Amino acid sequence: MRIGILSYHFPPEPAFIPGSLAEELAARGHEVRVLTGFPDYPGGHVYPGWRQRWHHETHSRNLTVRRVPRYPGRTTSTRGRVAGYLSFAGSATWAARRYLRDVDALYVFQLPATTFAAAGVLRLLGQVPTVLHVQDVWTRDGAEDAGEDRWAARMSAAMTRIYRAAARIAVAAPSMRELVVAAGADPDRVREVLNWTDERIFHPVTPGTAARQLVRRDGRCVVMHAGTIGERQGLETAVRAAAALDRTMDLVLVGSGADERRVRGLAAELGADNVRFVQRRSPVDMPELYAAADYQLVILRDLPELRGTVPGKLQAALSCAAPVVASTGGDTAELVERARAGLSCPPEDWAALADRFWLAATIPPPTRAEMGRRGRSAYLREMSLPAGVDRIERLLHEAAGRATAPVTELRGNLA
Repeated sequence: MRIGILSYHFPPEPAFIPGSLAEELAARGHEVRVLTGFPDYPGGHVYPGWRQRWHHETHSRNLTVRRVPRYPGRTTSTRGRVAGYLSFAGSATWAARRYLRDVDALYVFQLPATTFAAAGVLRLLGQVPTVLHVQDVWTRDGAEDAGEDRWAARMSAAMTRIYRAAARIAVAAPSMRELVVAAGADPDRVREVLNWTDERIFHPVTPGTAARQLVRRDGRCVVMHAGTIGERQGLETAVRAAAALDRTMDLVLVGSGADERRVRGLAAELGADNVRFVQRRSPVDMPELYAAADYQLVILRDLPELRGTVPGKLQAALSCAAPVVASTGGDTAELVERARAGLSCPPEDWAALADRFWLAATIPPPTRAEMGRRGRSAYLREMSLPAGVDRIERLLHEAAGRATAPVTELRGNLA
């Protein structure tokens, strides 16, 4: 097949889902054409050594990547984000006229940032069947002012039009299906395709001496949280839970974020000497740190928009055969329990999490290792790169083989 891929982010940005998908589809013999922007995430500045221009293509066997200019807006500014979205929409639509006009099917890595570009490209290409891989469902919740709420409303309306025009929709979390159907998608066209992790990095390893010395202080059970220390995680809950078990287990927080100062302050206030902070590490270092700990903590606050979210750290932990303690609601806890890959409890309940920490510490090491093996088996079966690409490839074939609506009908739907 000739397959188009539309993605706001693409490697060398940390966007391994569209990047690895493109490489794998090309390796399977498909002609793959990627349409994306110039790399600027997460700093909001175009990467050193790159210069934005209109005609920039790179070629490898069966894979072409076309980059178009966009405004490199900082994600902390609503105005900057919107400028980035709209500029990419204009550039991508202009380039798609020739670059994607003869593809058999189009795959869209559907972040909110891609929405306006997808609407423009679908309107332009008309009969090209599209597979959306929905990563986040835009809501108007949390809009802080009238201007932001107005853009949220426009985003939601654009996404609804795209859902209705798509030939197939893949959702990255089980309960996300209900959200996209409620937003206007045909339920018969929606399939679950869980994200995978970067398997070149995240796989079972044996920890070295340096990793053990960094993570372990004595023979106590170690629960590690690796990643952002931010508002969505609510790590104060974990600190309070660990403080109640100061002679039983250690909580090691690897990373940084906007809430780091507050979380550190709470640990000091509670006298939680068993809570330790480790500076952010390169992803290539993380599998050894995972292996040096006993459990990985996956924690999210109890917010409606997070119940249908499966954070990428879950796939990374399972791929590394690390048992998990999940302090979340919705899909993440259900996946952990279904795989029998760890322990779970309701979110934002420090007493319940303290109980899970205590239980985790009492479980014998051979049983913990078996949890990790079950988690890795579940990952390979349901979330791995080959499993995910198989499902996406099947959806692309289904989309290309179905009777397409006339151009005028699709354009009417997107108008």
